Amino acid sequence: MADTDTAAAPEAAEKPRSVRVVLLALMITMMLAMLDNMIIGTAMPTIVGELGGLEHLSWVVTAYTLATAASTPLWGKLGDMYGRKGVFMSSIVLFLVGSALSGMAQDMGQLIGFRAVQGLGAGGLMVGVMAIIGDLIPPRERGKYQGMMAGVMALAMIGGPLVGGTITDHWGWRWAFYINLPLGVVALAAISAVLHLPKKRAKARIDYLGAGLLTVGITAIVLVTTWGGTEYAWTSARIMELIGIGVAALIGFVFWQTKAAEPVLPLHIFRSRNFTLMSLIGFITGFVMFGATLFLPLYQQAVQGASATNSGLLLLPMLGAMLVTSMVAGRVTTNTGRYYVFPVLGSALMIVGLYLLSTMDTGTSRFTSGVFMAVVGLGMGCLMQITMLVAQNSVEMKDMGVASSSTTLFRTLGSSFGVAIMGALFNNRVQDVMAQRGGTAGAKMTEQSAQVNAEGLAKLPAALREAYQHAVSAGTHSAFLLGSAVAILALIAAVFVKEVPLKGAGPKTDEEKAAQEAPAPMQVAEPV
Repeated sequence: MADTDTAAAPEAAEKPRSVRVVLLALMITMMLAMLDNMIIGTAMPTIVGELGGLEHLSWVVTAYTLATAASTPLWGKLGDMYGRKGVFMSSIVLFLVGSALSGMAQDMGQLIGFRAVQGLGAGGLMVGVMAIIGDLIPPRERGKYQGMMAGVMALAMIGGPLVGGTITDHWGWRWAFYINLPLGVVALAAISAVLHLPKKRAKARIDYLGAGLLTVGITAIVLVTTWGGTEYAWTSARIMELIGIGVAALIGFVFWQTKAAEPVLPLHIFRSRNFTLMSLIGFITGFVMFGATLFLPLYQQAVQGASATNSGLLLLPMLGAMLVTSMVAGRVTTNTGRYYVFPVLGSALMIVGLYLLSTMDTGTSRFTSGVFMAVVGLGMGCLMQITMLVAQNSVEMKDMGVASSSTTLFRTLGSSFGVAIMGALFNNRVQDVMAQRGGTAGAKMTEQSAQVNAEGLAKLPAALREAYQHAVSAGTHSAFLLGSAVAILALIAAVFVKEVPLKGAGPKTDEEKAAQEAPAPMQVAEPV
């Protein structure tokens, strides 16, 4: 017996060490997925200056977003069918190929096409990270690692613009893409050497029709939210056509999923009340979070006079609070196995925090706005990882990839809707207030765009600058008030969550320890 224990000890010590190496590689990959758009954003003016094609600028982001959203469910399903490791590594390779090609682009058309390739790979990065963590670590233990994931998210949001600006200024915009290559190679090497998951080979064929219908539906939705109110009026024929195509494709997709032998998105997972509720809460969290991170820097620059760099750092109260709360929620969940309080508390804090942000005006101090942001961050910290944890706990292991990709997709779609709807409300309000306070000059100034950069703002006459500050304050009031109202839906959904025990071991209770230490009863062999 002693020999067995001695032999088992090194193996037990080796397993956590290998898991830590894999987790480090997964966090690097997660960083790649989140950091990319934020780095590219600061390099955009330089890219346009060299490649031209200003009229196609929005497609550099849109092509990436579309490809990411459309491919997310497919990567999850492929991982369930053919094995997580190989599919995940394929998505990293595709992302790195897209990054290298984007860095070598010679015109705007090439850059847009290569960004789409990069986006196809990015669709599998976040899904792969979440699904592999779901395979390696039981839900009860997964809470320990929430702080790590929230920390990567906060680092990406704060560091993205800073890193992007530094790279562009010193190395050139192409290195904003090339920087992905060494990080990706390190992640690939670690995963290849250390990650050991069982290989699968599904007999069923890929559901190509379902994949096509879902891709068309998601593409139409993202284009509606991207183009509506900017490229085209919300009531224009093009937007109506896209809405019609999207609705028809998604209805066809749902119908086909009931017939397909190996559906891309098995509808039976939505029979779980918790999974459906977490998908809804994830959608609303995406709606609110990306809206807040878009309009807060704008308010800080236009109204509070912060520089572009400082406005990123001024988000620290929200991101810091999110990080701390996520760590606490993870520890409590691991130690107690209970999680019901966090979706409820998180949704309530999000409602209060967004309402407080809606009260900001031209006289609000940075300290006060920082406190309001911290309240929102506390709410998000309770929700960000718990939604994924509960969603994964609500399905069988064979559907882990689909559950991870569906939750990620709903959050992505929520962010698209949030940016579009809150953006439309913000723009309309800014234009109305500018017309009232700035007269003809004010209306003309915001006719093309409601957003004025720091350099443009500094050049404005004092009267117009003051009018614009009031307009931005009014616009953010409307946007955050809408966010607060939408967050009420998350609270209603959270109330109906059923606390199902998390799978896997946590710290043992006294009763469990006593049962483990008691001598085992003698076994008597039964006659065959």
